[in-house]
Amino acid sequence: MPAKKGGGQWVHDQGNAEGKEQPIFRNEYKLSECCSDNEDLFGDYDSIVGDSSFLAKLEDVELDMGKREKQAADSVPKARRSMTEQLKRAMLGNATTSSPSISRLAVQKEAVVTEEISVAVQAMESVSTETDLGPFFGLPSKVKDLISKLRGIKDLYDWQKTCLTLDSVQQRKNLIYSLPTSGGKTLVAEILILKELMCRKKDALLILPYISLVQEKVRGLASFGLELDFLVEEYAGSKGKFPPVKRRAKNSLYIATIEKGHSLVNSLVETGRLDSIGLVVVDELHMLGDGNRGAILEMTLTKVLYVSRDTQIIGMSATLGNTGDLKTFLKADNYTNDFRPVQLKEYVKLRDSIYEVNPIEEECFRLSRPLNFKYSANMQKIDPDHIIALVTEVIPKHSCLVFSPTKKNCENVAVMICKYLKKEFLAYKEGEKAMLLEELRASGNGSLCPVLQKTVPYGLAYHHSGLTSDERKLVEEAYSAGVLCLLTCTSTLAAGINLPARRVILRSPYVATAFLKRSQYKQMVGRAGRAGIDTSGESILILQDKDKLMAKQLLSSPMEKCYSNLMHDNGKGIQSLILSLIGLNITKSLVDIKEFMSFTLLSVQEGLICQEKSLWDITEESVQFLKQKGLISVSTDLGNNTVLTITKLGKATYKGSIDLTYSDTLYKDLLKGLESLMLNSFLHLIYLVTPYDVVSQCKPDWMVYYRQFSMLSASEQRMSAFVGVPESFVARKAAGQSVKKTVDTVVVNRLYLALVLFSLLKETDLWSVSDKFQLPRGFIQNLLSSSSAFSSCVLHFTEELEEFWAYKALLTELTRRLTYCVQPELIPLMEVAGVLEVRAKQLYNAGYKTLAHLANADPNLLVRSVQNLSKRQAKQIVASAKMLLTEKAVALQEEVDDLLTLPLDLPSS
Repeated sequence: MPAKKGGGQWVHDQGNAEGKEQPIFRNEYKLSECCSDNEDLFGDYDSIVGDSSFLAKLEDVELDMGKREKQAADSVPKARRSMTEQLKRAMLGNATTSSPSISRLAVQKEAVVTEEISVAVQAMESVSTETDLGPFFGLPSKVKDLISKLRGIKDLYDWQKTCLTLDSVQQRKNLIYSLPTSGGKTLVAEILILKELMCRKKDALLILPYISLVQEKVRGLASFGLELDFLVEEYAGSKGKFPPVKRRAKNSLYIATIEKGHSLVNSLVETGRLDSIGLVVVDELHMLGDGNRGAILEMTLTKVLYVSRDTQIIGMSATLGNTGDLKTFLKADNYTNDFRPVQLKEYVKLRDSIYEVNPIEEECFRLSRPLNFKYSANMQKIDPDHIIALVTEVIPKHSCLVFSPTKKNCENVAVMICKYLKKEFLAYKEGEKAMLLEELRASGNGSLCPVLQKTVPYGLAYHHSGLTSDERKLVEEAYSAGVLCLLTCTSTLAAGINLPARRVILRSPYVATAFLKRSQYKQMVGRAGRAGIDTSGESILILQDKDKLMAKQLLSSPMEKCYSNLMHDNGKGIQSLILSLIGLNITKSLVDIKEFMSFTLLSVQEGLICQEKSLWDITEESVQFLKQKGLISVSTDLGNNTVLTITKLGKATYKGSIDLTYSDTLYKDLLKGLESLMLNSFLHLIYLVTPYDVVSQCKPDWMVYYRQFSMLSASEQRMSAFVGVPESFVARKAAGQSVKKTVDTVVVNRLYLALVLFSLLKETDLWSVSDKFQLPRGFIQNLLSSSSAFSSCVLHFTEELEEFWAYKALLTELTRRLTYCVQPELIPLMEVAGVLEVRAKQLYNAGYKTLAHLANADPNLLVRSVQNLSKRQAKQIVASAKMLLTEKAVALQEEVDDLLTLPLDLPSS
């Protein structure tokens, strides 16, 4: 086992009944291991080697430590600090000692040594601040017991133990680790987060790609926070405080989406508090290569690297192609393992045969078995790919996922399979499936999707973005519980939620019309095999002859490389980055910006990405662009040096995380809105926070538009005309007549979406609004989610501009309504992570009407009071409510303490 940081050792515990390695910390400081007589710690730096006083002082320290070893165990931290202080004094004293005649070379050498000593001292200080609390990788046994109790994990995999004892982990270096899907990456990250919170007493930030994953993780870690005395705070959608509340007594784990994580880091940089974050963990690190979101993630990590040299960064992913570039970017070590808890067997189906995939062989495909399914002529016509036969080999006793290229295909495949399933499928878990249908109907206020009505009795359902959040959650829970045995789904399920299966079938090697990428394929097939349930998992990719060659390339090719996206969309990322750097006072000149840019992934990959222009030229052009947009100003100081400062509009733009494409449009819209802001209805405000980037996703149904327009009040119609959509225009379009007057189509489409949101806020019934506007309910809910997040951004934008003071109170309330979009009495319950509208109604009707009610609830009573609520879910709800209540109480206590604290600058007589 590797040596433990801080002078301790990992030794075998003879008293352990299981005979396993247990970490036992012994206070044995052996300075000879650090700097022996035969070893020169500083190479040929004569300014140190030639100074015998340095070694003499080291000897004094060693003798002093011999005395200290005899002291009681509780003096260990003090001893560490004392050693560090003496070493620091000795090193710095010798490094700065002046000599009568110093050559230029000697000065340069001394400067280098001083810098290296400073780094060494910082490393020693970071070591000394970490407390070893116990035998479970430096954590108390209580943590191991909690993992066993809450997760059902009795022991760690060998690779996890190896990873947790790596030198890079012990020395708090940045680390990238990659394993196949389902390999257990998350648990390692969680243990490291707990070490940061408990041992180093620092906050931690966990960045996840999707809101659903953030909410799932907040629920899952709330119980750990309550037991181990730290806070778990959600930063997703419109949730999260900027800057976060400064805690005195407790440390916080911030769980954030990519966008919210960036805003959080910005707020901590601005308040000089980034050092309070000791650890940043990024799940799905390959998201760096994902368009605009990848650019935001790169900005976040680069700021952490540049501003806080003591914050450790850990990135994990199942799909990393060019780890070398990412190692250079993050200045990180790398750990890779191909471990999977359940063996995965990959197959392809071609015509009437199944072939095993063996990418090492030249042919790639090896015949596994011929298929001889007894299909009728009609059945063969409907299901030429034999999906029905392939799924019935495993369901209903085992689970199966069928990935389809489109949402419509998902639904069609589910209906097709049901038509040919035997009647015995209806009897399997009949009562649970009937209850699921009731809950699905309740989630739609009495409405139920006709496809789900047909498929659920057979144990099947579809899963794609067209489902509402409530439906998606109910379907996922039913699948995890074994009530549903098969899901037909799109590729987004593979990246979003951990729902494994015995068999995974890929209906086609396409996502929409694009051929599968290697990373997408790996994520999908990685869902095959359920740890603790299956001994093996299998995937089957269905191919047509025309796709055979491309499929061979797909299955034998390496993982796609991850490239910087700061240049995505004409360099929008690099422009946003520079704007925030100037606004946060990280950089004040072009030279500073150039230095910062050298820390980016884009700089590492400059030769590949910046082929037409150098990174320096692109940086200068970006600065000029920001100046032309009125977001920054350029001046010179007394020394004729260029100074970059942010304008008020620029500050509002980066503080509100507003896309640079729309910042000036938003400003003009808000300014124009002040001229006749309608306050007797929410419609005007809703229009102002309807996201610009979703406008292109929906074209109005003109008859619906006119019908809804006609139902508006006179003042609402005047407001519509004011923003640029008169009634006459909508009437002519509905009648199919030509319109001579030119109208801004973006404004017209944006108002249409605002009417959808306006109707939803009034009725809070997603199904009736979906029916009224003839739009998919999933699209409407995504629109609502995007609008609540954008409303929060617009609120922060207006807070920075005095002329928009009136919007602050108005947008605060609107953001709250858009976030939950339910009856007001349900909002306190829906603040709890993972409690959606259906569950909130059930809890409210059962008598749990406030956050305090939930926080003090008995999980056993909850299970009996609320229909179809499992014990595990009940415990998570209670834990999440307790955590939220604790956060609010701690924040209020901090406020009280601040009010009662004696001012430091109080005048004295």
